[in-house]
This record gives sequence, C-alpha cells and structure tokens, in this order.
Amino acid sequence: MQLPLAQLDAHLAKGLRPLYTLHGDEALLAQEAADAIRAAARAAGHTERSSHTVAGAHFDWSAVLAAGGSMSLFADKQIVEIRIPSGKPGKDGSAALQQIAEGAQGNEGTLTLVHLPRLDRQTRSGAWFAALENHGVAVQIDNIERGQLPQWIAQRLARQGQRVRPGEEGQRTLQFFADRVEGNLLAAHQEIQKLALLHPEGELSWEQVEAAVNNVARYDVFKLSEAVLAGNAPRASRMLAGLQAEGEAEVLVHYTLAEDIRALKRVRDAMDAGRPLPVALRENRVWGPRERAFERVLPRLDGRALARLLRAAHLVDGIVKGLKQPDWPADGWLALQRLALMLCRACG
Repeated sequence: MQLPLAQLDAHLAKGLRPLYTLHGDEALLAQEAADAIRAAARAAGHTERSSHTVAGAHFDWSAVLAAGGSMSLFADKQIVEIRIPSGKPGKDGSAALQQIAEGAQGNEGTLTLVHLPRLDRQTRSGAWFAALENHGVAVQIDNIERGQLPQWIAQRLARQGQRVRPGEEGQRTLQFFADRVEGNLLAAHQEIQKLALLHPEGELSWEQVEAAVNNVARYDVFKLSEAVLAGNAPRASRMLAGLQAEGEAEVLVHYTLAEDIRALKRVRDAMDAGRPLPVALRENRVWGPRERAFERVLPRLDGRALARLLRAAHLVDGIVKGLKQPDWPADGWLALQRLALMLCRACG
C-alpha cells in the first residue's frame, strides 16, 4: 500500500506492518520517517537491528536473505534495514526483494525497512518495487518546494510552541526565513531548533527571526527554471548569486536558461502552425510543473519576442565561453543575470 508521509504517525499508532519502504531524496524527512518506524518497532519488541547497504552490481544478497530469515539468540524480534542508494537493485536484488516482500507477512519476528532514493515512473512500475508496495507499506518522501516552505516552517515552529506574528509581518517573516534556507531543509530544521533555544514559546517578531537565522540556502540550477518561468525576478537574481557563490559552472546555468527559451520557441512555433497547446507540449516533452508554467506564459508570448530571447541566449553562450559581445557585459554572471531578467519580464 502507498501511505502519505503525513499519515505515517497515525498509521504507526495503530500497529506495525512487517515491511516498510521509504523512497525520496529529502534526507531530513526520510530520516525522521525512519526514526519513527524504528521507535515504533522498538516499542513492539524489535530490539535487534542490522543494516545492509547495496553497493555495486556484485553485492551478495544472500547475507540480506539470511538476516531476514534468522532469529536472534538474544531477542525475539529484529529490524533489518536495506539501503539501495542507487535505487537499482540489479537482477539478483530484484529477485531477492520480491522474495523478502512475499515472505514478510509470514515473518512477524522481522521488520524490514528498505531505503531508496527518489524513483522515476519506470522504476516504480518494476516487479520488485510492486512487490514491496503490495506486500508492505511504501512511503514517498516528496521534496518541500519553495512555495510550500513558509507553511512548513510555520508548522515546525508550532511543534515547539512558537509562531510568527499575525498578518503581513508574519507572512514577511516566513518568506524571509524561506529565502534564507531554500534548498537546505536540514539547515532549516536546525535554524528552527535554534529559535527554540534562543526564545521562549510564543510569538516571534521579524527582528528576532532576522537576527537568528543564518543564510544557509542552497540553490539547484534546475530550480532556476521555476523562478524565471514564474517571472519572479528577485528570486531568480538571488538564485544566480547563490549559484555563483557555490561555484556552479556558468555553462550549466546558461544551458538551463537557454533550454527553457528553446522549448518555449518550439512550442510557440507549433501553436502558430495550428497545433493545440496541449498537443504541442506533449510533442515537445514538456510536462509536470514546467508544463503548467508553459500553459500560463505561452499565450502572452509571440514568436518575435521569443526570437529576441533566442538571439540573446546565443550571445550569452559566447560570453560564458570567453567571447565579447557588443552592448553586453563581458562578465559571464552579469550576462546570465541580464538574460534571466529578460526571460522573467517576458514570462511575468
């Protein structure tokens, strides 16, 4: 069965299942989910624990199968954890995981916990993952996106008896907090805990949060697309500055911006040729959050505007590779800032 992460605590309070699978890339949330399962297991008498990390194509699965099938000499129940960092168990691993899943219901003395990264749709449709899902509980650990982060921070503050001030000041405080910790949920968690140490329960002012919270944001170059397509120029500028400080390659940042421009131009050209927007998006492999952004901005963008953006992207490609262009900054990051702001204005 699939279980939303938000329902895990309520599920564990009703009783344990012998098999759990956690899959996702949000390390903090995955760790908290695993800790909750372990705590419930220990309370139910699972006092022994072994851990196996699958590394390489020649991993010996026999040790994992033996651990799951054996009983401890000193305890009635045990926890067996299987970590597959790559998300690809291989042929032998696929067979072993299916065997473990199918035998889980008849092995009440063992609780098996499988740790996986974020999986693509094809992997989730594989026989081994289907077996884990059908014979146990699969919990998908979704990333906390930027738009969800202020509410997540507010919920975490509430857990420790704290809250921001109501109204506009509170919203400004949460947005400021989110800007400081974006892309670094573990650091966000630590900053929230710091506030519990610095201030008593109750209301927090903007000044208290501003003084306490460090700038620990980490930016993913592929999230830059989300900011520019939303027309959010301040966030795009902040992300570019952060990527520069983190030593990201200029050519990779340019590729991200240029690929959005090229994709917008291809879809616009298809629409101008008479293709309906949903068909044009599908033909150009645009889906998910990017699809929704394209649906919002394409009706307001014409071919001439996109041609200008495409020309600008071509010029910036030369700049980040060391060429000078008339009327453009010679510095690659300044040129990328200008290109990003042009795209923000077009999409906004």
